[in-house]
Amino acid sequence: MIETQRIAEAMGGAAVLGQAIGSLSMLEAAVHRGLPKAALTQVVARAVADPGERRRLLHGIVSEATYKRRRVLSPQESERTERLARVVATADSIWDDRDAARRFLHEPHPMLEGRAPLDLALTELGARRVEDLLWRLFHGLPA
Repeated sequence: MIETQRIAEAMGGAAVLGQAIGSLSMLEAAVHRGLPKAALTQVVARAVADPGERRRLLHGIVSEATYKRRRVLSPQESERTERLARVVATADSIWDDRDAARRFLHEPHPMLEGRAPLDLALTELGARRVEDLLWRLFHGLPA
């Protein structure tokens, strides 16, 4: 699994989260309390360049009306945000190039039944599959 600090960084780090996240238990507590909606905005911006696609992804995690109304995400929305941040942070780390990581997240992959990793990352099992694929690529295993 990717380092907790990288996951937090994908969500805007201490400036957005209100504290430096140095452990998995700290991240878990922040998610349980509810992440600031700016954390979702940050990770979506890191994953997607196109403003229309950003909006689609953001509102796939939390409805537009709810997003406008609240400052803090629910624990369930926070879990989805953390999951997306984990996948984005892993892709950034593996590719060591944000543009290459972003391309990977958007391109259909044969090991994912021709689906784009970013689409799968919206569920826990899908995110696990994407992370597994990324680590296989990192270690030079068939992917």
